[in-house]
Amino acid sequence: MRNKNFKRYTITSALPYANGPLHIGHLAGCYVPADIYVRYLRSQGRDVAFICGSDEHGVAITIKAAKEGKTPQQVVDHYHQMMKHSFQEFGISFDHYSRTSAKIHHETAQGFFTDLYQKGEFLEQTTEQYYDEEAGQFLADRYIEGTCPKCGNEHAYGDQCEKCGTALSPTELINPKSKLSGRTPVLKETKHWFLDLARYQDFLKKWILEDHADDWKNNVLGQCRSWLEAGDGLQARSMTRDLDWGIPVPLNDAQGKVLYVWFDAPIGYISSTKEWAAEKGIDWQPYWKDQDTKLVHFIGKDNIVFHCIIFPAILKTHGGYVLPENVPANEFLNLEGDKISTSRNWAVWLHEYLHEFPGKQDVLRYVLTANAPETKDNDFTWKDFQGRNNSELVAIYGNFVNRAVVLTQKFFSGIVPERGELRGIDQEVLKELEAFPEKIATSLERYRFREALSLVMDLARMGNKYLADTEPWKEIKTDEPRTKTILNIALNIAANLAIVSEPFLPHTAKKLFDLFGMEGGKWSQAGNRNLIQANRALGTMGLLFEKIEDETVEKQVQKLLDAKKMNEAANAPVTPMKELITYDDFAKLDMRVVTVLEAERMPKSKKLLKLKVDIGLGYRTVLSGVAEHFEPEFLIGKQIVMLINLAPRKMMGIDSEGMILMAEDKDGKLKLLHPHEGTANGSTIS
Repeated sequence: MRNKNFKRYTITSALPYANGPLHIGHLAGCYVPADIYVRYLRSQGRDVAFICGSDEHGVAITIKAAKEGKTPQQVVDHYHQMMKHSFQEFGISFDHYSRTSAKIHHETAQGFFTDLYQKGEFLEQTTEQYYDEEAGQFLADRYIEGTCPKCGNEHAYGDQCEKCGTALSPTELINPKSKLSGRTPVLKETKHWFLDLARYQDFLKKWILEDHADDWKNNVLGQCRSWLEAGDGLQARSMTRDLDWGIPVPLNDAQGKVLYVWFDAPIGYISSTKEWAAEKGIDWQPYWKDQDTKLVHFIGKDNIVFHCIIFPAILKTHGGYVLPENVPANEFLNLEGDKISTSRNWAVWLHEYLHEFPGKQDVLRYVLTANAPETKDNDFTWKDFQGRNNSELVAIYGNFVNRAVVLTQKFFSGIVPERGELRGIDQEVLKELEAFPEKIATSLERYRFREALSLVMDLARMGNKYLADTEPWKEIKTDEPRTKTILNIALNIAANLAIVSEPFLPHTAKKLFDLFGMEGGKWSQAGNRNLIQANRALGTMGLLFEKIEDETVEKQVQKLLDAKKMNEAANAPVTPMKELITYDDFAKLDMRVVTVLEAERMPKSKKLLKLKVDIGLGYRTVLSGVAEHFEPEFLIGKQIVMLINLAPRKMMGIDSEGMILMAEDKDGKLKLLHPHEGTANGSTIS
């Protein structure tokens, strides 16, 4: 099947959840790889539909809405636009980017459910599920939190422990709690519709493990095998949920129930294609129903089961649809040695990157591709980001193009010189040039994008070496015709570089196309030694890439460390309550509002400040261990709280006549306690 010549291509990228902004893990996982492949196909002149959209249903949305005090619709509207903008800025060239809240998607997903229901494919089962009596609703898996039975993590979800990665069911959690009310939920009966995946086991085993044994990635085959060859085989899976946000189940006896998000989300590829085709005035059906269509899903490894088992089972049962020809799932991208986590703010957010690194979208695309987690989890570090930019994009790619262009401008006023007699070194480099496009294409066709990008850089290296070996800056002194030949060849290599690098670096390629007066580039033109005609005037070009300094990446690392510290502080345990006291015990404490009149550091002490305060009954001297938290000048004139009847204590030869009261945050920072408006010194606190 790999060698079949397809008439058209339907390429999808996983629908991102509209419950937060995008980060580099998203780009590396399935959006940059898909865009590289699609741009390559388009340059080949192939008929392509690149489809995606925002996934706007499911528990993740309702949790976000509750946390932000908004409606689910407000949340998805906001993040849909944010994600769409990020994709556009990074050059992710979707033909259509839709959303699952669209009417056409609701109709399409409900149509699929109705078709399967009428064919008798669902099992109606009444099961016990957790119910929050205070909130008055059944709890989806992500609304339940408890202790993982495998690793002891006290914050495991009802479907998975994110600490050890174990897949769980809510009833396996120890001490489960509702995330809505904090109370212990109860088990209550509810009816749902299950897709009996066991019916498709034999078909799926043959289709995946036999028919695609040679062309699917090992990580995808391995995960599918673990599901298909497990001891108890595939199990029935509920395709409905008790939830008030989502696509209503189209049955009379299913009030208050919606379609399972992993039933409706993949169908979003189809509804988005319908929407796209309607806008273009073409028929959508060939892109999903014609056997001459190649369907490819780009996803992360956490979505393999849904795209390789559940969605194909739905398509097969419905009938008339093509199945995915390939699902080149990537593994996970980690960040600075730790798992990317949105809840812990351990991420590089795309909207922030765009603000902090303007015009450097291709740099991130390059780094994420060069370090792509194609076969195993990989790690993104800011130091590697800097190194690849400076040592590869600047020193190799940018340096080659810049030298060829600058020398042409200097020696020949920016006019492409004519090529004269070729020498052996010229013939050799032009022969190598002709071979590059096919080698790069072979890697792209096999979804080996890291390998393909490495070959693109090899072409730039070849150009650099050619200039270094031929030394046109020396030849110009004695042999102008020879210099013309060298620069003509160098410029043609650079123009070829623009074509083969366009799938990876679209913004950079656009600059080169403009420089050389090319209207884009077709893959069939790549390898052409006469891509640029002599006597053509070059356009203008600034630096393609700029060096990134240590200070820049150090700032980004510190930003992550600050986020980590804040997260740790936010999740630090609150100091336990001390033993109970009587009212008489409390009444003995004489706490007053006082004003700081003077403040100075104590000599030979890092922690102590010497304060003179007006307590309303006179003046007192107090030594307070707050020097690491406040400058003396900051405290002068402030009204604060003081315990005035604490027995004096001699410290560093001075009697400290009381105690200043402070609040200590989770991160150990001290905060002043003071009245919200001025009051008389000596005012009592009770």
